[in-house]
Amino acid sequence: MSTDDQRCPIAVTMGDPAGVGPEVAARAWAARRDHDLPPFVAIGDIAAVEAVWDGPVARIGDMGEAARAFDTALPVWHLEDSGPLTPGAPTPAGATCALHALETGIGLTRTGASAALVTGPVSKHALHGIGYTHPGQTEFIAERCGITATNAVMMLAGPSLRVVPLTVHIPLAEVAERLTPDLIVAKARMVARGLSRDFGIAEPRIAIAGLNPHAGESGQLGDEEIRIIAPAVAQLAEEGIEVDGPLAADALFAPGIRSQYDAILCCYHDQALAPFKALHFHDGVNLTLGLPIIRTSPDHGTAFDIAGMGKADAGPTIAAIAMAARMAAARDSACAPAQ
Repeated sequence: MSTDDQRCPIAVTMGDPAGVGPEVAARAWAARRDHDLPPFVAIGDIAAVEAVWDGPVARIGDMGEAARAFDTALPVWHLEDSGPLTPGAPTPAGATCALHALETGIGLTRTGASAALVTGPVSKHALHGIGYTHPGQTEFIAERCGITATNAVMMLAGPSLRVVPLTVHIPLAEVAERLTPDLIVAKARMVARGLSRDFGIAEPRIAIAGLNPHAGESGQLGDEEIRIIAPAVAQLAEEGIEVDGPLAADALFAPGIRSQYDAILCCYHDQALAPFKALHFHDGVNLTLGLPIIRTSPDHGTAFDIAGMGKADAGPTIAAIAMAARMAAARDSACAPAQ
């Protein structure tokens, strides 16, 4: 089965109930026809939606109900009362609700009751305050799916660019020592597999950016390209993966160059995210490759400073839901019996 009607609804966790997650989920539903969104269910505290939105809401208890209610109301899987709600003011109860929503969304998607998981923004500070020990949601999802965090690859995807940072939240001074041929090869393999499995690209073409200016200028500006990146590129080529690199990052994101590649692997966080956000700040999607389930997320945080003010942009959430649906179609996911 390959149509949205044959596939289960998408599970959308609302994230921290004091953040913008409930609002953008509701506004995504309101714009469902404009963007041809498939059925989805918001998971969390129903009061968090009602506090910031006066549209129709349907409280549901299984995914079958969600599909039936979607045309006339936002289906909400209410988990628990997270206590008095003030948009912009996170609480331990709200963090607990966000964690339970994440656990529920993972469970529904792993069992096939949901076609994909879209995760709303959470407060890491609030989660750590209730004993959460993972760096982010990705590591928690990987663990629950039986995957080591190192085998889960973060990709940022938009209409004209897909990027993967080879290293993520570490000091810039540590990047060179963290980069290894094995790391590059492992991530490139997962990216190639993910592009084929989740995007339907039969023969993905990948670029790898150099670490240093001008990709090291033949060793004059640094030798990481020669010692680390070039051997990885050679090994990937031997495995039949179409990959170019190391390429000078200062020109790699120009329209005529980036359009030649299905994904660009970057050496560090800002090398990937700065050009990506310049191009796709409002429609960029954070997704995780290497998981047995489909997981996407809007590429923004809780935005506590504007929560409840009607200012939050629903575009990234709409893009995350739409991309999850396309990825599910690429995998040709079939709907399991409703739970």
